[in-house]
Amino acid sequence: MPQDANNVLDHFELFRGPEYQDMLARKKAEFENHVGDDKVAEVVEWAKTKEYQDLNFAREALTVNPAKACQPLGAVFVAVGFESTIPFVHGSQGCVAYYRSHFSRHFKEPTSCVSSSMTEDAAVFGGLNNMIDGLANTYAMYKPKMIAVSTTCMAEVIGDDLNAFIKTAKEKGSVPAEYDVPFAHTPAFVGSHITGYDNAMKGILEHFWDGKARTVDKLERVPNGKINFLGGFDGYTVGNLREVKRIFDIMKIEYTILGDTSDVWDTPTDGEFRMYDGGTTLEDAANSIHAKATISMQEYCTEKTLPWIASHGQETVALNHPIGVEGTDRFIMEAARLAGVEIPDELARERGRLVDAIADSNSHIHGKKFAIYGDPDLCYGLAQFLLELGAEPTHVLATNGSKGWEEKMQSLFDSSPFGANCKAYPGKDLWHMRSLLFTEKVDFLIGNTYGKYLERDTGTPLIRIGFPIFDRHHKHRYPVWGYQGGLNVLVTILDRIFEHIDATTNVPSKTDYSYDIIR
Repeated sequence: MPQDANNVLDHFELFRGPEYQDMLARKKAEFENHVGDDKVAEVVEWAKTKEYQDLNFAREALTVNPAKACQPLGAVFVAVGFESTIPFVHGSQGCVAYYRSHFSRHFKEPTSCVSSSMTEDAAVFGGLNNMIDGLANTYAMYKPKMIAVSTTCMAEVIGDDLNAFIKTAKEKGSVPAEYDVPFAHTPAFVGSHITGYDNAMKGILEHFWDGKARTVDKLERVPNGKINFLGGFDGYTVGNLREVKRIFDIMKIEYTILGDTSDVWDTPTDGEFRMYDGGTTLEDAANSIHAKATISMQEYCTEKTLPWIASHGQETVALNHPIGVEGTDRFIMEAARLAGVEIPDELARERGRLVDAIADSNSHIHGKKFAIYGDPDLCYGLAQFLLELGAEPTHVLATNGSKGWEEKMQSLFDSSPFGANCKAYPGKDLWHMRSLLFTEKVDFLIGNTYGKYLERDTGTPLIRIGFPIFDRHHKHRYPVWGYQGGLNVLVTILDRIFEHIDATTNVPSKTDYSYDIIR
């Protein structure tokens, strides 16, 4: 069982060795109360049936593998997008370790985040002392320009009052009285990471626009010609925000990215550690109140933030993670309308290139059936693009989708003949999707890394698009927004289709008649 120093095996091979195989066999025989291989096979087959699907969809008190994360994850995402800002999560250390590792595994970059380190006593008596000490330590050790506070389940169950706690901490000298400590209550037992994004973004803007928790006068809006941009919770934030900036620069639009994470999750290796890199400046965050309008790229990530911005006199536009021609057209036209500029020929040419690429490859996608899961806006954008390609987004599932999202998806399906047999599933999880893939088969599955288990169980090829992507590297560096982003998504889909064709046509003298070098 011990490794041989002269032949060190990777874990991919290590557990196939005879010692480990013997250990696993004994564990099965002595400890698992195994019912027999025949019974296991019988239940496995039953779980593929329509009878099982009906029982699966009837469950109410159990969730199995939800396609969502919790609110504080979204709050951390927001915080790191502001200049020299550190996320401070009022709760346990274990929760914060999860947020940091989740982002680091996806972006392959360190993610700075601190905790108030609440334990059993704070869970009973409240975490005021944890807040006082935590803010003092964070301010002294990491020297941020801003500390953005959010909460976990523990703090929310006991009912800790962030506003009062932060004021008390300032009175105790943890941070200067004028220091920026915006906050948002982000209970992890309701909503999801997109709810946390929404609450945290609103909390930061409210802090700057509405008088910093009533410690200074509210800002008076003096409209200018700028456009604010909200990207929402986005696994492609590095590539997408850089693409949006490029588009705005081409269009000569003055803009402010609210929550600019494009640098902090793509820092160079040059001998200097950057705990904070890039981000929306605090001055720009405050001055964003004066913008003419705000564009949200993800409606369901900003359900509270956008109406609140509108209440301050700005025009708002909500999009749904636009991917492809039609979605990008609307984004470009809305940006041009709001800024009062013409759409430059350079973007028109980029559009034409995407249309040309679709025409070149359409025959390989047309008529194919897809299942999609992920966040509501991403699901909408992908489904819209698939309909554009003549494909059928047969099953579209968003665990954090609402009834309103379902109705919007149905309207999208009704707008295309390819949507006739498509259905949206709000509030469902990946165990529901598993049943659908067995009983109403599709050609391909689109989703994040967790879909690899569905691929293994159902044999449905997985196309990795979404968040998180743990088992493939650097996808976040490439945009999926804009015409260039649409081309990237098209290529991603096509590559998996071609890989599947090759994998199913490679048996000599049996299936290799179609094992072609030209596709």
